[in-house]
Amino acid sequence: MNATTLRPPAIDLAVSTVIFALRRHPESGLPTVWLPLVRRVSDPFDGRWALPGGWADPAETLDDTAARKLRETTRLEPSYLEQLYCFGEVDRSPSGRVVSVVYWALVRADEAARALEGENVRWFAADELPDLAFDHNAIVDYALWRLRTKVEYARIAHAFLGETFTLAQLREVYEAVLQRPLDPANFRRQAEATRGIVRTDEVVTGGRHRPPRLYRYDPDLADPGASPLATTA
Repeated sequence: MNATTLRPPAIDLAVSTVIFALRRHPESGLPTVWLPLVRRVSDPFDGRWALPGGWADPAETLDDTAARKLRETTRLEPSYLEQLYCFGEVDRSPSGRVVSVVYWALVRADEAARALEGENVRWFAADELPDLAFDHNAIVDYALWRLRTKVEYARIAHAFLGETFTLAQLREVYEAVLQRPLDPANFRRQAEATRGIVRTDEVVTGGRHRPPRLYRYDPDLADPGASPLATTA
């Protein structure tokens, strides 16, 4: 066995992140899942939109690289950032063999509003994407599937909300993610029966109608995977 046989195969490692936030759709006015994309400025796929990311740094953990690339490209520092999946199809990059470790992040609307936007960074509705570079359309589709599956049995919906929220705002998160309306009365009953969703003494002021009650999420009280949609009516 010679040195050539012992040499490891040439495989590059990259990190990308899918960042989801809720924004009002300009046509329907309804909360919709959006994500920021960056425009590539070199080949391959020069000028094509892509997910934020870059090469893995040998001096960093993958988590640190994902967080740093987000700061550099979008100025976002999401509190919810976790590894999603590893994409390594042989032909996914025309420049050679590249394996991408993909993360996903969920950010609140006020966090998303602080994101860098410009000629090379833009927000897109997640279900209305252009033809992206590499296999990034397939990556976003997978991330959306995971989001829509997980929100039905887990408590990740709270990552889109502030410290306090109304039940109507919580319902809007589920409706935006699942792309279907939910009965307000049933949702309220199920949400109030869900451990971890805590009623506060505060209300939203300034409206014409009866002020809605504010709630908060308490992870110490929640059952693992608690979700209003998993609560029986």
